[in-house]
Amino acid sequence: MNGFGRVSSSWRALPSSPPPLSPSSSEGYNEGMDLSLTTPVQYIPRVGPARAKLLKKLAIETVRDLLYYIPFRYDDFSLISPIDRVQPGETVTVKGTVTAFHNAFTKSGKKLQEVKVSDETGTLEIIWFNQPFLSRVLPVGTQVRLAGSIGWFAHELVMTSPSYEVTGPGPVSESLHTGRLVPIYPETEGISSKWLRGRIAFVLEQVLSSVVDALPDFGLMPLPRAIQTVHFPQTKDQAVMARRRLAFDELFFLHLRAFEERRNWEQTKKSYPCRIDKNEVTKLINTLPFTLTDDQKTATREILTDLTRAYPMNRLLEGDVGAGKTVVAMIAMYVAHSNGLVSVLMAPTQILAEQHYTTIKGFLEPFGIQVGLVTGSQKTELDSRLRGNDKFDVLVGTHALLSRKIKFNRLGLVVIDEQQRFGVLQRSALEKITKRGKTPHLLTMTATPIPRSVARTVMGNLDLSILATIPDGRKKVKTWVVPNEKRQKAYQWITKQINENGGQTFIICPLIEESETLATVKSAKTEFDRLTSVFGGFCLGLLHGRMKVKEKNSVLEDFRRNKIQILVATPVVEVGIDIPNATIMLIEAAERFGLSQLHQLRGRVGRGELQSYCLLFTEVSEGQTLNRLKAIETTHSGPILAELDLTLRGPGELFGTRQHGLPELKVARFSDSDLISETRTAVHGVVGQDPNLSSFPLLREKLRESTITNGQQD
Repeated sequence: MNGFGRVSSSWRALPSSPPPLSPSSSEGYNEGMDLSLTTPVQYIPRVGPARAKLLKKLAIETVRDLLYYIPFRYDDFSLISPIDRVQPGETVTVKGTVTAFHNAFTKSGKKLQEVKVSDETGTLEIIWFNQPFLSRVLPVGTQVRLAGSIGWFAHELVMTSPSYEVTGPGPVSESLHTGRLVPIYPETEGISSKWLRGRIAFVLEQVLSSVVDALPDFGLMPLPRAIQTVHFPQTKDQAVMARRRLAFDELFFLHLRAFEERRNWEQTKKSYPCRIDKNEVTKLINTLPFTLTDDQKTATREILTDLTRAYPMNRLLEGDVGAGKTVVAMIAMYVAHSNGLVSVLMAPTQILAEQHYTTIKGFLEPFGIQVGLVTGSQKTELDSRLRGNDKFDVLVGTHALLSRKIKFNRLGLVVIDEQQRFGVLQRSALEKITKRGKTPHLLTMTATPIPRSVARTVMGNLDLSILATIPDGRKKVKTWVVPNEKRQKAYQWITKQINENGGQTFIICPLIEESETLATVKSAKTEFDRLTSVFGGFCLGLLHGRMKVKEKNSVLEDFRRNKIQILVATPVVEVGIDIPNATIMLIEAAERFGLSQLHQLRGRVGRGELQSYCLLFTEVSEGQTLNRLKAIETTHSGPILAELDLTLRGPGELFGTRQHGLPELKVARFSDSDLISETRTAVHGVVGQDPNLSSFPLLREKLRESTITNGQQD
């Protein structure tokens, strides 16, 4: 982890405890204030309201947040070298006395600070640029430690722009910025790593004794020791061990909260248990114009088993675009209707809701099942039908389902497509519906590829079904990474494909408008204007997120009817657009997208019988970024690409915004599947022994605090 390699999770007794860190007198510390873990950071000496605002940008608002602000690397300044032994290219720390200080100017006019530092072995020249204030900090006679690289300057051996620390006669081990492994933190304007080191060292002395280790003994480094060591380790192995302990804590409580949520769901929620008539289900499946994949069969069995229970289903159905999630959900709706229950399917957009409505109505109405559609654009006719005598067995719609005063009679199943795209208010309204009487079974669907390691950690309170197999007859989308020099040939090829096959084309641009800071990245508006002349024989359309809903729907309807042959768009088309006649997906600046997002965009084509293609345009010609793009040429599995994305780019790139509900991990990594497995096993061992945590009062209290902190308390 963090470049240090992996070590065993078992804690070995370290050499002697690290000595207390005493900031140097030049830091100006005020140790007269009592602090606690919950104290706002502005009350830490030398912070105040102004710096507190800057720290908030780093998600540091309390003393606890500061302690858990973990270094992303360490500079090794542990080698203390006599001045006469330093060599060019070395990174060392020297200790001595300032014997001369001189302000000068370079030939280019830059201010130059020349300092001579001497120890008993010799004298070394130190230079800084444009830091004249150092004359006040490092006057002649000052004892100082300096850490940096040795090199040549004006034919002399010098240390250039080193870290420095004014010292007294004390031991080197008390240093913060030199003579040790020096922690380097993510910074923001006005907050440097040096300043953070000073504040963290101060609060460690103030509050470390109040840190409570709530975990049972798993053979790990004790928590207080881990917190101190991760900031100021003596060795890189110690840093790895400390980081692993803190990561273990994070993942442990994620798993534990998931267990508690699941248990509460099963013990407090009551549903309508369904009777499964296998012959009736088989009759429906036999009417389908295709054969279910093995994954669909497995997911169907899992979901129908859930429906038989007295507590509600809470299952996530994950599947690539086109994997057949809607069909599986429809079978569940059929079973719900057979038991006298109403089903609701909610989609994030009107377009997607209408697609679901058309599909479900076509399959279920021959069985006498009434299917209704509710969207924000509908007139009062349907409203009156809903509030009148007309009864619908299945209602498909957008969040308008939540805003209409619809009285659901025996609501037994709620299906949510792409739940992460619903806002907080919509989710709150859904919770109110589900609290009326018995709780309906809940099936959430997503096309976002989620690595199993993440799903098991973040969504441990949900059961998981995965559709990894694409239905028979559907061709894989041929995918090519295209260098910029082949752009014109690609345009000619697209023209030929449309003329010969009558297919349609998506052209995706990362930006809506041109950006001064991203001058080389193509924008949808500019490309639409330019490509109108390039593809003069075709009708082009423009689609982006700033357009009004009515405008979007009009463009998409024209594209659906092939009035538009080429649609220039932003990634707004990623979800909810099914155009079977679209055969080409061209993505500009593909390197700016994660593999999972590229995979989802690619899934917008290949929905019909014709061979489809995905062209990934990039100006990157070598390196890891190009290798990452090349991976999607041969890999068509969403989960596999998601795992690769997670490893290469991290969860932020994989999931995008916070709306996906991913917790903000401070130390742990979702890519560390071994540690995830280890912590999950540890949690199962604890709750298996003591489900109510009666024997672990500290752990129970920590869980309660953790739940409140994460906004999960009722």
